[in-house]
Amino acid sequence: MPWKETCKMDQRIEFAMKALTTDNFSELCKAYGISRRVGYKWRERFVAEGISGMQEQSRRPNSHANELSEAAVCEIIRLKQAHPHWGPRKIRELYRRKHPGDTPSESSFKRVLEKAGLTQPRKRRRAAQSGRLAAGRKAEAPNDIWTVDFKGWWFGGQDKKRVEPLTVRDEHSRMILELRALDNARTDTVKSCFEALFENHGLPRAIRSDNGPPFASTNGLHGLSRLSAWWLALGIDLERGRPGCPQDNGAHERMHRDISRELQSRRIGRDQDAFDQWREEYNTERPHEAIGMAVPAERYTPSEQSYQGTPDELDYEGLETRKVHRRRGTITYHKESIMLSTCLGGWEVGLGEYTGDLQEVWFANLLLGHLDTETLAFIPSDPTRETAASVASPDSATLRRTKQRKSKLKPKSQH
Repeated sequence: MPWKETCKMDQRIEFAMKALTTDNFSELCKAYGISRRVGYKWRERFVAEGISGMQEQSRRPNSHANELSEAAVCEIIRLKQAHPHWGPRKIRELYRRKHPGDTPSESSFKRVLEKAGLTQPRKRRRAAQSGRLAAGRKAEAPNDIWTVDFKGWWFGGQDKKRVEPLTVRDEHSRMILELRALDNARTDTVKSCFEALFENHGLPRAIRSDNGPPFASTNGLHGLSRLSAWWLALGIDLERGRPGCPQDNGAHERMHRDISRELQSRRIGRDQDAFDQWREEYNTERPHEAIGMAVPAERYTPSEQSYQGTPDELDYEGLETRKVHRRRGTITYHKESIMLSTCLGGWEVGLGEYTGDLQEVWFANLLLGHLDTETLAFIPSDPTRETAASVASPDSATLRRTKQRKSKLKPKSQH
């Protein structure tokens, strides 16, 4: 007869005890409705383990051909504990660099870290229905675009002072060029920081920032500030995100999240050594998925365009020029004062080609707008129409002239 569901254990014990004394094992197995193979299994288990051996055992194999060794599991956990904010993919890449050879799969790393309770489920959020900048360029090489911002502030250190570090990053290589807790966010302070950056790394082709000071001015012509005007004078193009849209500089904001978790959460004060140590690890040890799990230092090279200091004045290649009044931000045209922007004070602008009664007004490679020679009114160009220098002229012909000016414009003299 077959085993009864309600008393399998008793049936097996009864069969095993009879099997030890029976003279006809085949008939005994037939009476209990089992095969000789199953009968031998239960008899041998009863002899070896006693009554406890009559219980069902797991069919899961005791080992697996590709099972991780204890040493590998311990190393994975050690690396995760050393880098608690890194995910399984980065931990695997770090393991591969330290232990060349057969590296376990990413799923193995996930499984080990999950069992050790060292992972947290990621919260999925729906992407906002918004696109990138109208002229948002993607960096194709190091120093094509630098991104800059101030990390949101926190109170840190024993003195509980406000900490709001300046961050500068190369978009292509993900290299953090600067992470510095400045005393303040004034233009002169930030400019000094960029002078040191330019001396060490050269000049980028463009700098992308938000619309806040000191990078931009909400009330200035085309949002220009004294700092961004200086960048233009050095031949650097400007890119800006849309107001209230941090996703336009999303990769930079993602890096800020790492700073929040690994520095701000520890209430680090104005400890530049701690910032430099974190930046060094970020640049030389931390793998990045966006660059094929390489580290930024492997992808970054200094710019070929070296920094020669701030130019005394700009050469507009034969164009008529006007000096912008240092305090008032005006130029004089036919003995009349015409307002441009105070951020251009002390610089010269160039008066370019005519379109009817409208004459182009340039600052460095940027078309500021047009001067109506009849009414002597200044008409700013449309900032929503982008060029390589971030603000476009009204037509394609001016786009071509912008490119020509970029190739011709050079500082007259520098110190």
